[in-house]
Amino acid sequence: MMSHCASCGKADAKLKACKACKLLFALPKKREDCPICMLMLPCRDDETAYCLTRNCCPFCNAVDSDQEIINRLTERMEKYNDPEAMDVLGGCYNEGLRGLPVDKPKPFGLFRCASELGCAGGHYNLASAYELGNGTEVDRKKAVHHFQIAAMMGNMLARHNLGATEANNGNKQRAMKHFMIAAESGLEVSLDTVIECYSQGYLTKEDFEKTLRGYHASCVETKSDQRDRAAVIIARDEK
Repeated sequence: MMSHCASCGKADAKLKACKACKLLFALPKKREDCPICMLMLPCRDDETAYCLTRNCCPFCNAVDSDQEIINRLTERMEKYNDPEAMDVLGGCYNEGLRGLPVDKPKPFGLFRCASELGCAGGHYNLASAYELGNGTEVDRKKAVHHFQIAAMMGNMLARHNLGATEANNGNKQRAMKHFMIAAESGLEVSLDTVIECYSQGYLTKEDFEKTLRGYHASCVETKSDQRDRAAVIIARDEK
C-alpha cells in the first residue's frame, strides 16, 4: 500500500514525514551570539534594523557612526569576502540606510553572492527580492526555495513568510508548524499570528501553551540591561 507524508502529502514516503519535511520543520539551531558583546542575538521582526552584524544588537548598534559602520562592512566584504557584510550592505542599499542611497539593482547582486557563500540572511533577502521583483523579475518558485533554505538555517522571518504562503495556499497545518517554530524562537509577529489562530480554533490549547512558553524562554535568553538601556537611547535619538 502506497504511503504518504503526513505533512506535504508526497507519495511513497515510508515514514510519517518525508526527508524534505523533516529537514524543513526541524527545530532551529541556537541563534548565534553577537561577536561584540557575546550575548545571544535577538530575533527581530524587522530585517532592516542592520548594525555591525546582520542581526541587530541595540547595545552594539550604538557604538559607531553610520560611516564607520559602512567603512567596516565594505572592508570586510572586499578584503575577506564576508557574506554577512555583503548581506548587510545589500540591505542598506535596498532601504537607503546608514546614509547610503537607495539602489534597487545593487542589493540583488549582493544578496545573491551572500547566499552563495552560505549566509542565511542572504537567502532571506534574495527570496524577498524574487517575491517583490526588486532588481529582478518576480519568481515565486525561487522565492519559496530561498525562504526554505533561510528557514532551515535559522532565519525566523523566512519561516514566518513560509507560514503565510502555506496559509494562503490553504495548508493550515503546515502554516501553523512554521508559525509555532518562529514564535518559539522569539519572533513577535509569529506569536501574534499564533494567538490569532488559537482564538479562531486552528491550534490546540496544548500547542498554544507550548508556544507561549518557548517564546518567553527565548526572550529571557536574549534580554540584558545593556541592550535595554541602549534601545532607550537609540529611540530617544531617533525622535
